[in-house]
Amino acid sequence: MSETRVNLDAGGRLVIPAAYRKALGVRPGDSVVVALDGREVRVFSPREALRRAQAAVRRHVPRGRRLSEELIAERRREAARE
Repeated sequence: MSETRVNLDAGGRLVIPAAYRKALGVRPGDSVVVALDGREVRVFSPREALRRAQAAVRRHVPRGRRLSEELIAERRREAARE
C-alpha cells in the first residue's frame, strides 16, 4: 500500500484512512498499537503485536519445546509441595 498524507487536528489526532483500517483489520473504536521507531510512528493491530511477540519468543525457544507445558508442570510440582 502506498503512502498517503493526513492532517493532525487541533487535538493532535489523525484519522487513519479507511483503506488502511481495512488492511489492518481494525474499525473505529478498536484499539491499535502505536510504536515510535526512530523518527517514525508505526501503527499496527493488536493481532500483529501478538504475532510479533510470538515470533520473537520463537527465535529463542528450540523447536518442539513447549514453554506452556513446562510452566504447568512446574506449577503442579509447586502445588504438590504445599
